[in-house]
Amino acid sequence: MHEFFLPVIQNALRSKGIETSKQINIEQPSDKKFGDYSTNIALLTAKECNRNPRELAQQIIEHLVFPPDTIAKIEVAGPGFINFYLTPFFIMHYVEQVLLDGNEYGKGRIGEGKRAIVEYVSANPTGPLTIGRGRGGVLGDCIANLLETQGYEVTREYYFNDAGRQMQILGESVRFRYLECCGQTIEFPDTHYQGEYIREIAENIYNAHGVALANSNELQIFKNSAEELIFSSIKKTLERLSIRHDSFFNEHTLYTPDEAGITANQRVIDALRENGYIAEYDGATWFLTTKLGQEKDKVLIKSSGEPSYRLPDIGYHISKFERDFAMMVNVFGADHIDEYPDVIEALKILGFDTNRIKIAINQFVTTTVDGQTLKMSTRKGNADLLDDLIDDVGADATRLFFIMRSKDSHLNFDVELAKKQSKDNPVFYLQYAHARICSLLRIALQETGFDPAFSKEYNLLQLLTSPVELQLGFALLDYPDMIKTSLRLLEPQKMVEYLHSLAELFHRFYQECPIIKAETDICKARLFLSLATRQVLRNGFRILGVSAPESM
Repeated sequence: MHEFFLPVIQNALRSKGIETSKQINIEQPSDKKFGDYSTNIALLTAKECNRNPRELAQQIIEHLVFPPDTIAKIEVAGPGFINFYLTPFFIMHYVEQVLLDGNEYGKGRIGEGKRAIVEYVSANPTGPLTIGRGRGGVLGDCIANLLETQGYEVTREYYFNDAGRQMQILGESVRFRYLECCGQTIEFPDTHYQGEYIREIAENIYNAHGVALANSNELQIFKNSAEELIFSSIKKTLERLSIRHDSFFNEHTLYTPDEAGITANQRVIDALRENGYIAEYDGATWFLTTKLGQEKDKVLIKSSGEPSYRLPDIGYHISKFERDFAMMVNVFGADHIDEYPDVIEALKILGFDTNRIKIAINQFVTTTVDGQTLKMSTRKGNADLLDDLIDDVGADATRLFFIMRSKDSHLNFDVELAKKQSKDNPVFYLQYAHARICSLLRIALQETGFDPAFSKEYNLLQLLTSPVELQLGFALLDYPDMIKTSLRLLEPQKMVEYLHSLAELFHRFYQECPIIKAETDICKARLFLSLATRQVLRNGFRILGVSAPESM
């Protein structure tokens, strides 16, 4: 409702001669006795206007001009809040907009003409996707969907980490298993990848080459074969969750010299050195973060000559700026918490507008089955695999459970709950609301001939007295603002919470308000209210990437 209140409040401020840079916030009070919406603009501007906040609030109210039949009452509350109470007419009239807009309801234009990039998953191609990576994948996909609803042209990118020590270890792991296929006895290092998938890759190479490679120390064929097969597996797993990427950025390009013979990594070092933030000591190259107030400098190139994660990450972000994205969203796991602030600091030093970068850190995931927590280890080969979870609970439950808790919170994925066919399972509860409305509309067509395609008279103004109907209608008004809030916070969880509350309101409406057996005009109005609810559920499901079943 921000767009409804904002111009009216702005006009009132101008009428009072108040020019302010303060943002006008429109919020819903937690207690309905304080109105449907509230603003604290009088509190924010009172000091610069040299006015008492309550007196200023009253003066602002005197200059508020709303369309007829929209606002029932405006009050000053507390130290200077302005509270607004909507009319039932306005609520139900606005619900008609849901029906008129259909699939477009809730979409905005703040991103029109702007390009955004969302980087997510970006798992090293050293093994199958684990559940922890899956959470970041769903989070990134939902954020990209949210951006698209606001008009952004979105690029979904996977940073393909195909360089560094872990890839050498991968190649060595496959080669050791290959030598076992050749009949050799190998003492397999604990530090290497031990999963069954390593054996399978080695067997594929043995079947193709026999023992011809047994006396070669060249790792390339082992590394390349593993990388190709593992990444193909990763993409297939992501497809099962309807997660896609438009582009793949290969890390090794940052190590590849350009026409002048200089790598992107070296250009970062040279630029930071020119700004006085590089030093060499202890055999390594350091980013002088102590000059930024930190306790220790950070290694950019180790004594072995291998770059740390920070160096290519800085170069990768520079490539995003060079591609001219207005917004850059990075979806990281909790293991990046210590690293990414240094990347941001380096970009600031190099003159880049880091306000364009948004970071979404998702915390770790554990899974429980029958109350027992499963332990994960990619190297040891007993990782909790994303494919296994999807097999067990399905794609919809996997996606929704990953985002039904804040990204900032550790997630305990309860497998048994995700499989329950009851209201305790939030996936079932949401989808059941949609299926119940579909069933209601089928019955209405059979028993009353109701077909919304042949009626544009919604009759919603028949529903102006029942609190249950008004609460449901009011909730539908919140959907566009909820999209913007979820995007601002990079938190799809807000959408899940909103849709769950909407489903609760519909189930209550369904139980307390006769629909099919109601008088004709009331029946029609309640069916259209149900139809509007189904539309919002569908639109929300589309953002979250879950299906909208018509029967259950």
